[in-house]
Amino acid sequence: MKRPTIADIAREAGVSKGAVSYALNDRPGVSEDTRARILAIADRLGFRASAAARALAGAPAKVVGLALRRPASTLGVEPFFMELVSGLEAELSTRSYALLLQMVPDDDPAAEIEVYRQWWIEGRVDGVLLCDVRADDPRVPAVAEMGLPAVVVGPPTEGELLPSLWSDDAVSVTEAVEHLAGLGHRRIARVAGIPELAHTGARSRAFAENCERLGINEAPPVWTDYTGEAGAQATRDLLHTRPRPTAIVYDNDIMAIAGLATAQELGFAVPAELSIVAWDDSPVCGLVHPPLTALTRDIVAYGENAARLLLAVIAGDEVASRLDEPAHLVARASTAPPPPVTDNKD
Repeated sequence: MKRPTIADIAREAGVSKGAVSYALNDRPGVSEDTRARILAIADRLGFRASAAARALAGAPAKVVGLALRRPASTLGVEPFFMELVSGLEAELSTRSYALLLQMVPDDDPAAEIEVYRQWWIEGRVDGVLLCDVRADDPRVPAVAEMGLPAVVVGPPTEGELLPSLWSDDAVSVTEAVEHLAGLGHRRIARVAGIPELAHTGARSRAFAENCERLGINEAPPVWTDYTGEAGAQATRDLLHTRPRPTAIVYDNDIMAIAGLATAQELGFAVPAELSIVAWDDSPVCGLVHPPLTALTRDIVAYGENAARLLLAVIAGDEVASRLDEPAHLVARASTAPPPPVTDNKD
């Protein structure tokens, strides 16, 4: 089947190709009656303008871009990003926008900036979302300088060159540490994510402050790449230290689940000998044995709010950074009072 063209529409409508272009791109230059007739013919013929043609005509791409600087293999096992994308799609689809997702090398910020530059030059996107923001992140000033509409999904950056959607991780950390301290824990460790990430830094500061406030012996954080393998190795190392922690807080659910399996493999009973808290709840957290105490929030709604904020920026509205609902603790069976201080289990 031959794809219908602007020339086909113009021939049937008895107008010039320029008039068809004006009508299809909702630009002045044709009467409302002619515009309606052209649109009806285009619909009947099944005409769809190519992205390149729309860009040349100055029409919106109706596409939002999301580039993630991480291995593609990790995306399918990272519930946070799957739920975030679900929320983005739920909101964008109601506005007839599409989501363009691209993975870029996780050690090359310049490659990600180049992706944004090409998207913007080629008219492939109307705006982008920036995730995994780091301290002094070079992407933020680069995207701002391009004039590309953008929203940071994470803590506000220095100078606030771009609006942000973020949640106060200090609130969540406080709930987790106070929960464990209330059970009697005084040796708490944290298996953290990538140290350069802005939200990791916020969590680390809050964790240290709360431990000091509550008189808790805080073990140095163990830095990881969020993978299950890293979570398992960190757990193994922590459980071989002396004195060993009686509770571990993990920066994501995948590492917490891997940590649970590792602790049980080493012969530690959870929660009788080790309490576990996961950050970012997921259905799997409630299915393992014992079910994991977790910091939970509506990540789908978080994605929807990020999409709304970006669409407002694209529309030219005056947009300020927005504080979203923080994660709150849901206590399950993986946390309990610590074992007696005389425990010397190897």
